[in-house]
Amino acid sequence: MGNFRIFLLVGGAAALVNVVARILLGAFLSFEVAVVIAFLVAMTFAFLMNRHFVFTASDISPASQFMRFALVNAVALVQVWLISVGLARYLFPAVGFQWHAETIAHLAGVASPVVTSYFLHKNFSFPTSS
Repeated sequence: MGNFRIFLLVGGAAALVNVVARILLGAFLSFEVAVVIAFLVAMTFAFLMNRHFVFTASDISPASQFMRFALVNAVALVQVWLISVGLARYLFPAVGFQWHAETIAHLAGVASPVVTSYFLHKNFSFPTSS
């Protein structure tokens, strides 16, 4: 369970990187495009931190780890994008929610794949033989 706690801390840091990058990119890009680019920045940060602090005993090469990590995150990106954009563009306006709507929608999207991502990364991105 200790690795899951560290995974959550790394994920929290990556989520912060994600949201800050999206806010900075939002000054120049649409919300939808900024969400995708920020996700890629945060994914690279998360890979490096997870490889160093969480899944340190993997039996496969770093290049293979990154490719697998990216594949798992490509699936997560679809989920993050659908939830973030769905909340910000459709649900929140429909219910009249305006207070930091894009940031809250983005945070909800970023948080959505936490548990499934942990198990996919543990068993697919950073597998061990033991």
